[in-house]
Amino acid sequence: MDQLIVVDAANVIGSRPDGWWKDRAGAARRLLAQLAGLGNTADVIVVLEGAAKAGADVASAPLKAVLAEGSGDDAIVEVVATADYDTIIVVTADRELRARVAAHGAETVGPSWLWTRIAE
Repeated sequence: MDQLIVVDAANVIGSRPDGWWKDRAGAARRLLAQLAGLGNTADVIVVLEGAAKAGADVASAPLKAVLAEGSGDDAIVEVVATADYDTIIVVTADRELRARVAAHGAETVGPSWLWTRIAE
C-alpha cells in the first residue's frame, strides 16, 4: 500500500468528552479496536504516549502501535520523517504538530475526519 495514516491517539481520544481521562489505557484500547477496519485501505500507525501506552496490548495487524518514549508529537514526527509512502496522512488537531509534519511532506486532517471513517 502506498498510503500511511498516522494517528495522534492522545489528540483523537481527547477530541471527545466521553470520560477517557478516567481510563486512558481503556480509551486507547477502544480506539485501536475501532481503527482495525482502516487497515484494509491503508497502513495505520497509532502513536500512544503516557498511560495510554498500556492499551497497546490489543494492537494487531494491520495496525501498528508506536509507544512514545517521551513526547508523542516527537514520535509522530519521527515516524513521518522516516516513512517511505506516496501519501502520509497525520490525524491531529495540534497546530504545531501539523506544521512539523507538513515540513516532511505529510498531509494533515482533524480527528473528525477519522471518527467519520470509523463510523462508516
